[in-house]
Amino acid sequence: MLKKLKNLISHKSKVKLLLFRLKFKSNSYFNLKIPNSKKRIFIFLAADYGNLGDVAITYAQHKFLSSTFSDYIITEIPISQSLMGLEHVRRIITKDDIITTVGGGNMGDLYEHIENFRQLVIENFPDNKIISFPQTIDFSETISGLNALDTAKSIYSKHKRLLLLAREQKTFDFYQKHFPKNKSLLVPDIVMSLNRVDPKFERTDAVICLREDKEKKLTNEQHSELLSIVAGHYKNYTFRDTHIGTNFMGLKTRVSELFSIWDTFKKAEIVVTDRLHGMIFCFVTNTPVIVLLNSNHKVQSSFEWIRNATNIHLISEYSAKNVQNAIDQIQSDTFENKKQNLLPKFDEIKEIVLNQL
Repeated sequence: MLKKLKNLISHKSKVKLLLFRLKFKSNSYFNLKIPNSKKRIFIFLAADYGNLGDVAITYAQHKFLSSTFSDYIITEIPISQSLMGLEHVRRIITKDDIITTVGGGNMGDLYEHIENFRQLVIENFPDNKIISFPQTIDFSETISGLNALDTAKSIYSKHKRLLLLAREQKTFDFYQKHFPKNKSLLVPDIVMSLNRVDPKFERTDAVICLREDKEKKLTNEQHSELLSIVAGHYKNYTFRDTHIGTNFMGLKTRVSELFSIWDTFKKAEIVVTDRLHGMIFCFVTNTPVIVLLNSNHKVQSSFEWIRNATNIHLISEYSAKNVQNAIDQIQSDTFENKKQNLLPKFDEIKEIVLNQL
């Protein structure tokens, strides 16, 4: 009976109750050291789980903030410690501190738990500048999705110093329509600000980096056909996913795993992927890649930022012929071109945060 009752309570209600209980505890429960500095930036929802795309977003966001706001101390609050971190920061926050939430593709009702945590951050720091780093937004057209959107509109719109960054045009248009009271800006995925071309390695064989989750678009038959085509052109191929299935990773482990997959890509003649950050990792390492679409718009939309990159070959409609043509093009190309620099695309963020929020 008790278990059934718990299942009736929403995730947001549960976390609000837990957060309320934390208000009566001492600070000793939170083991992260936060510097006592006049200028601090906090990164909430920092990825400490096995999705290396999200780990890369956290890494790139920290790197961007450190270089852009060089007189601030940057502190990550891991998503696994969201409630404890939120309450701890709430106790020590000053009006000059800046709050950020990580970018990604988790704004909406598809990843409800993360969206709930984001909204709690926004609600609990009403007087601070908040930057929501580049997101893809995805509220479903279901009744629950529309209700979730109404809740988000209410919470976001109440915050007067919230900057919403969109990583593709569709999300930016959504922000403009549904969150007109908040300032919004169109910029690339923050990982695209990185340059991981060096050190260079000898390239051999192929790497397959394909989804096996709810965002997968390829059928099982297409998947098998694709592997057969790749096997016909490359002596060997290996599987490497951007999701490694590990949780609660420390900072050193996260960075080590990130550098490992970048090195794997830099050693490949070709990568075949339908993962957004599979594509982006190839962009930042200048690795030849065939990109297939996933079940939503984020791969296609984010490709617009890098469509001029000579190493990226997007197949908008799967067919054996299209895959074959892409491989032929890659094998005939020289791909050691200078990597496109997207860092200037982010320049406006600092001006808005310091002078307009």
